[in-house]
Amino acid sequence: MLPTTPLPRPAFARKATLRAILATALLTGSASALAAVPAAAATGTITGLGGKCLDVAGANSVNGTAVQLYDCNGTSAQQWTVGTDGTIRALGKCLDVTGNATTNGARLQIWDCTGSTNQKWTATAARDLVGQQSGKCADVTGNTSANGTPIQIWSCTGAANQKWTAPTGGGTPPAAAPMAVAPYLYNGWGNPPDPVTIMNATGVKWFTLAFVLSNGTCNPQWDGGRPLTGGVDQQTVSTIRANGGDVIPSFGGYSGNKLESSCTSASALADAYQKVIDAYGLKAIDIDLEADAYSNGTVQQRTVDALKAVKAANPGLKVYVTIGTGQSGPDTSLINRSANSGLAVDSWTIMPFDFGGAGQNMGTLTTKAAEGLKNALKSAYGYSDDQAYRSMGISSMNGITDVNETVTPADFQTILGYAQQHHLARLTFWSANRDRPCAGGYPNDDTCSGVAQSAWQFTGIFAKYTG
Repeated sequence: MLPTTPLPRPAFARKATLRAILATALLTGSASALAAVPAAAATGTITGLGGKCLDVAGANSVNGTAVQLYDCNGTSAQQWTVGTDGTIRALGKCLDVTGNATTNGARLQIWDCTGSTNQKWTATAARDLVGQQSGKCADVTGNTSANGTPIQIWSCTGAANQKWTAPTGGGTPPAAAPMAVAPYLYNGWGNPPDPVTIMNATGVKWFTLAFVLSNGTCNPQWDGGRPLTGGVDQQTVSTIRANGGDVIPSFGGYSGNKLESSCTSASALADAYQKVIDAYGLKAIDIDLEADAYSNGTVQQRTVDALKAVKAANPGLKVYVTIGTGQSGPDTSLINRSANSGLAVDSWTIMPFDFGGAGQNMGTLTTKAAEGLKNALKSAYGYSDDQAYRSMGISSMNGITDVNETVTPADFQTILGYAQQHHLARLTFWSANRDRPCAGGYPNDDTCSGVAQSAWQFTGIFAKYTG
């Protein structure tokens, strides 16, 4: 669907062509309390050499099961709870040094939690996991990142095979609302940035990966031509997850064949959405309805009915719907249709750009359009102001837009303040690809913003959002 060289595009076209549960327990000193998850814990993956995950072999919870390095796959065998009592737990067991040993080369395993010092660890600021009994570091044997490589203790050397990124303990909530802040990232053309570079520079953890389209039939593919798995898009997902983040695939956009139009029934469309959900074990999806997919009432109703089925089949899945807007708010046809059909999504997100704002303050125009969305949600769903705000989001565009509006870092600060004040459900923008200064003149290829900025400055502003 995408041209091999940049071509002039209509409004929204650039966006289209590029765009653990904290567990608590009171420790009483009894054997049963020692086996409970510690108070003020933090749960997530522990990533190490090669971006791979600390993993319980075979997801086996039997005492003595080896701990190894393995591709991050989102399973419970890679979900580690780091507590303030020094334990690191997975599958209900504690990370343990075999044989209570302190010598170099002693292997790590899981074992019933006993409270002994060979099950106590310190995650340092230097990203070492240091055994409290041995004073030695968790070490990837042989400095190889091959799947199945066992983990041992070894004298701390500062080498890469002893560096780990673990969830933060102490019970302090994260500084940002990670799923809510998910800039669009597009692999389809140009010079896509390395998501890990952005994550390390800004602290953002989630990306909205664009776009899942139809290949001409009711079959989901990236850009309508790249396979769901085995290609650059899956590689991007794996890389982001290996570094503690996750993705929200976006269906639709402005150009190309839309699943919402190509699938001839709601059940077929729901099945297409489900294929992507299953392929990646998703926690959230974004439905970006523009152009014909938004203007056609039959397609709107098909989408609403499909999303109702998807939400029923996937409890806990976040469903975001992204739509265009005018300066006073969006066309309300899809919102009203959804409310009348009993579909409540997790965020109605407007795109407040390409709407005649050239020469005007885009931060101010964005908040005006958002107030229009809030009023539309109140009218359709009977929400209070607070309920409406918490069910809506903003998806801006950084820099120079398709119609020569200029969205600056200062505008993003205005939008951030509005989102913080009203606790919006989603705060994103098109796109991370553009979030860097231009080396020369502003090109027509969405590789930079066209405004004065430092690299990843727009992402860094939204990354401060706390929800």
